[in-house]
Amino acid sequence: MFNLKASFKPTGDQPQAISKLCDGIKRNLKNQVLLGVTGSGKTFTMANIIQNLKLPTLIISHNKTLAGQLYQEFRDFFPNNAVSYFVSYYDYYQPESYLPQTDTYIEKEADINKLIEKLRLQTMTNILTKRDVIVVASVSCIYNIGSPDEYKKFVYKINIKDEIDINNFLLKLINLQYVRSEFDFLRGTFRVRNNLIDIYPSYEDYAVRIYLFKNKIVKIDYIDPLTGKVLNSLKQIKSTLIFPAKQYIIDKSIFKNVESEIRKDLSIEYKLLKNQKKKLEAERLLKRVNFDLEMINEVGYVNGIENYSRYFDNRKPDDPPYTIVDFFDNAFNGNYLVFIDESHMTVPQLKGMYNGDYSRKKTLVSFGFRLKAAFDNRPLKFEEFYKGPKNIIYFSATPSEWEINISKNRVINQLIRPTGILDPKIFTRSAKDEIIDLLKEIKKRVKVRQKILVTTLTKKTAEDLSEYLLNQNVKAEYLHSDIQTLERSDILDNLRKNKFDVIIGVNLLREGLDLPEVSLVAILDADKEGFLRSKTSLIQTMGRAARNISGEVIIYMDKMTNSIKQAISEIDRRRNVQIKYNIKNKIIPKNIYKPVRERIIKDDEFYILNDKKVYNENSLNQIKKDSLTSYDKTKIIKKLEREMVSQANNLNFELAIKLRDKINELKNN
Repeated sequence: MFNLKASFKPTGDQPQAISKLCDGIKRNLKNQVLLGVTGSGKTFTMANIIQNLKLPTLIISHNKTLAGQLYQEFRDFFPNNAVSYFVSYYDYYQPESYLPQTDTYIEKEADINKLIEKLRLQTMTNILTKRDVIVVASVSCIYNIGSPDEYKKFVYKINIKDEIDINNFLLKLINLQYVRSEFDFLRGTFRVRNNLIDIYPSYEDYAVRIYLFKNKIVKIDYIDPLTGKVLNSLKQIKSTLIFPAKQYIIDKSIFKNVESEIRKDLSIEYKLLKNQKKKLEAERLLKRVNFDLEMINEVGYVNGIENYSRYFDNRKPDDPPYTIVDFFDNAFNGNYLVFIDESHMTVPQLKGMYNGDYSRKKTLVSFGFRLKAAFDNRPLKFEEFYKGPKNIIYFSATPSEWEINISKNRVINQLIRPTGILDPKIFTRSAKDEIIDLLKEIKKRVKVRQKILVTTLTKKTAEDLSEYLLNQNVKAEYLHSDIQTLERSDILDNLRKNKFDVIIGVNLLREGLDLPEVSLVAILDADKEGFLRSKTSLIQTMGRAARNISGEVIIYMDKMTNSIKQAISEIDRRRNVQIKYNIKNKIIPKNIYKPVRERIIKDDEFYILNDKKVYNENSLNQIKKDSLTSYDKTKIIKKLEREMVSQANNLNFELAIKLRDKINELKNN
């Protein structure tokens, strides 16, 4: 089943956390909370729970970046199991909307990332065919993806010795949304060559080759789609399953019934708009729906088909949509785990998705752009999501009151770090001369080659403070949301490489930053109550100094707020527990020594990735198609395409997108 691979074992209070959480699940407790401090190994605790209970698991994170990190970690922990990645597959997504104030209709526009689409489809097939499944997902997992029962109906099993009618066989592939292509053999296509039929599943890295002799299947191979090399040379394949090429499949045999339901609702809503003296809106709705139905009838698809999903799924108005949670329920009869990572951020996101979607759809429906059925193409309401899983564990260094209350105070503490490092010491100082005092503290640490993080309330303050420190001969850089994602990674890496000593930021010094060299975190304007200075934000920010044995936090303020008081109290509580544990077990805290991750480093012309030179954004901008010969253009496009695939495979999607855009620019005349 699950086979956890790790060169270390649970230490500190990881064993008691694992034991208590597993016990809670065995006792069918619906909710449990793991309060795990920064650096205590919450991910490893998750992995051990999965290994011990041997249950399929859904892990939900609040953004793609953290989901990507978790996916990579779990793939390393469970290399022989079905670890899957399920996030939104749009590189760019502009939802359909209408702005009544300016009478502006914005059509849906989406740019699908083919690799993420493959990973999503692979997730769906893994859930339906395997038991050793771990799915790392973003909050997009609560969006509609169609019924698992309908999806299973379209699975095509191919066996050796089956006799087939070739035309019917190919028609089945087309019904699974595969496209015939004799030249470009891409995911989601098939080709026919003499007695061979090659199918490239949308969810795999290999293609399926079927050998025919007089309409009988005599052999099945898995092949490399590019070279045609047989990948299973030592193993005979007796049968294989072909799953749909798209995640949302329509059964054309039910279309007539569906069409009559849609037309019935159209008639009702058309008359309703007329009675409301909305003649323009009524005619607009009539024209739009008639066009969509004609397209679905002719080609089986139309842009915006998801707005009719309720009819095809046989759902009633306001019935919940089918999501990845339904795939888990369908495959495992409710016997699976749900972990919510950084739950203080993820739970509010899950709660807020439905209202934002409903607000946009309400305008579209009111002005005749969509039937009311569009409301049912939606994310789950939180109550609907919560109803599904039998066991949920919330992981956070700062769980919210909601999680603590819903778990009936079943909060398991994981406060001990494997390195023995304590939570930082906290000092409070007056905000009157905060910059002068801060400069003194910075210079003290720069002398011993330690690093400093400073958090401000505004971007302008971050920029001005950075400029001031530079004038005082302190190597400083600011970091805020206007800076590109890839550049942010470079700034953080450069701090660790001694190119900077200080980074000043706004809200980017919280979840996910791992900087062992940082010995001081300074919080300016800490008494300005609000989201950035709440108890949760303050504790998360203070945690950035918990990777260094000299870690300290200085809070600059004019008054003691409740948030500051509660945050200091919680850090002191954790620190006391850690000190007692270290004394009892004779542990001497050790600094974390972590190599700089050589993922993306900039120089003048290239990114250097694993000792290999690839184009960076500046060098991409210098490639002008008008100055290239036809030969050079073809050569550069091939290089960029190889690099794009490589970056996408390494989950470096931002760089892959920039490479793709440059390729498209060079290809367009």
